[in-house]
Amino acid sequence: MSNPEGAETAGEPGPPARPARDAATPTPARPALPAPATRAVELRHLRAFLAVADEGNVTRAAAHLGLTQPAVSRTLAALERHLGIRLVDRSTHHLALTPEGVAFRDKAAAAVAAFDEALDTGRLRHWPLRLGHAWSAFGPYTTPLLRGWQERYPATPLELLRIDDRTAGLTRGEVDAALLRGPVEAPGLVTEVLFTEARVAAVTADGPLAARTSLRLADLADGPVVLNTVSGTTTPALWPPEARPAATLTVANTDDWLTAIAAGRGHGVSAASTAAMHPHPGVAYVPLDDAPGVPVLLARRDGPGHPALPKLAALAREIVAQG
Repeated sequence: MSNPEGAETAGEPGPPARPARDAATPTPARPALPAPATRAVELRHLRAFLAVADEGNVTRAAAHLGLTQPAVSRTLAALERHLGIRLVDRSTHHLALTPEGVAFRDKAAAAVAAFDEALDTGRLRHWPLRLGHAWSAFGPYTTPLLRGWQERYPATPLELLRIDDRTAGLTRGEVDAALLRGPVEAPGLVTEVLFTEARVAAVTADGPLAARTSLRLADLADGPVVLNTVSGTTTPALWPPEARPAATLTVANTDDWLTAIAAGRGHGVSAASTAAMHPHPGVAYVPLDDAPGVPVLLARRDGPGHPALPKLAALAREIVAQG
């Protein structure tokens, strides 16, 4: 005769009976499982993200890195999981950085640049001081600064680097300090105003405005105004609200800005030192009577930096004071 389900078979004792538990006794909670191990972010994750950010396309980023497209996609996804944020908007054929991705890009670039620089054995022997600028450098004080530095500190090379970026590569870790113009709102920077430059109009050399001894902002508002939206300081807000330019043409660097003006596609506004530092046969520079000046700043990142930065700031102040 078969036993009912759960009954013990004769000669085969069942498992020992569990002691009775009082209904009021709480059941002990199970110990929490350890969180899954998270792989640390490696340099390859940052390089993959920066390649995608620069190329705007995973396929081109993979070709740049010498990897396959799936490998780059997996690496980028792993970085996003680690950070817990979406860095890249994949909703369009042309990838775009999310606001979080834009903020992270500068930090990632600075980290990669610092790593690469630390392993550069040539720079370990002679640690150069990298000074960035987007255009016009230190204006009329550029040559005195370079010569004065070489005379006083020959063991520390001063490298003047033009980088077409609003902070001249400073927030991306490409330079140690930067000479910038106009207000700079990038977080994490410390700035010092060294001097203020007058503004000038840049007009087509064979146009009617080139023969004038001076101009006003209103003289430029009737035609298109060429704006360098990447590293320039001029925006439509320079004009009064009721007298803004009729049209604007945007470019990405000083060379394209000069070319557009020389071709008669519009006028421009810049700092006075642009006339000396960026002469062009097709462009005439004319003083502007009613435009506010442009502050010239020495900027550095907030935190430990190149040990020669205080000497650079002191020399720059001294040269400006000497005139």
